[in-house]
Amino acid sequence: MFILHHCVSARSFRVLWMLEELGALYTLKMLPFPPRAGAREFLQINPLGTVPAFFDGETAMTESAAICQYLAAQASRTAPTPLDVEPQEPEFGAYLNYLHFGEATLTFPQTLVLRYGRFEPEERRSAQVAGDYSKWFLSRLRSLEPLLAKQPYLCGRFTAADVSVGYALMLAEHLGLSAQFTPAVAAYWQRLRERDAFRRALAAETQCAREQGVSTVPAPDTQP
Repeated sequence: MFILHHCVSARSFRVLWMLEELGALYTLKMLPFPPRAGAREFLQINPLGTVPAFFDGETAMTESAAICQYLAAQASRTAPTPLDVEPQEPEFGAYLNYLHFGEATLTFPQTLVLRYGRFEPEERRSAQVAGDYSKWFLSRLRSLEPLLAKQPYLCGRFTAADVSVGYALMLAEHLGLSAQFTPAVAAYWQRLRERDAFRRALAAETQCAREQGVSTVPAPDTQP
C-alpha cells in the first residue's frame, strides 16, 4: 500500500494522478497548506516540510517527477504499462526530458509568480517578478506547440511525462495564465483534463480533504 502526503493542488497532485492512472492502492493523507507551518508534526515525517512525501514500504521519496518515474518503472516490472517508456524505445530520451521539463522548466517559474504575486507579505510582493516569471513560463511552454500540433501527447502515447507537464498546466490555470496557452497546448490541456484518472484524482483529494478536516481551496505549493 503506497502512502502519499498531499496538499490540495500542490506538486504532489502529480503523484496522486499517477496512482489513479495505474489503478494502484494507496492511502492519501491530506495536509493544510503550507504543511511546514500548518502541521508542524509533519516535519517528523518529512524534515523538508514539503509535499509530496511518498512511501512505498521502506522507500521514501519527496520529488514529484521522480516519484512519477518510479511508479511507472515499478508498474512495468510486473506488467507492461504505456505510462512508462523503456530504454530501448526511441522515445526514451524525450520521455525523460519532458518528465523533468514539467518540473524544472515549467513549474519552477510559476512558484516565483505565486510567491511574489500572492504569498509574500504585501511589502515584499513584486509585480515585476511575478510578471517576468509569468512571461518566462509562457515562453518555455510555447516550445511544446509544434510537437503537440503533430501528436496528442509528448511521446506519442500518454505517459508519466504528460502527468508531469500536465500538473504545470494545472498550476498555470490556477494562476490565470491558461488563457495565454497557444492552440495546440490548450487542446492538449483539455485532453488531459478529460482523462478519467485526472478526474478521479481531483475527486479523491476533495473527498479526503473533507474527511480529514482540511480546506479544499486550491493552494499550490511554492517551495523554491
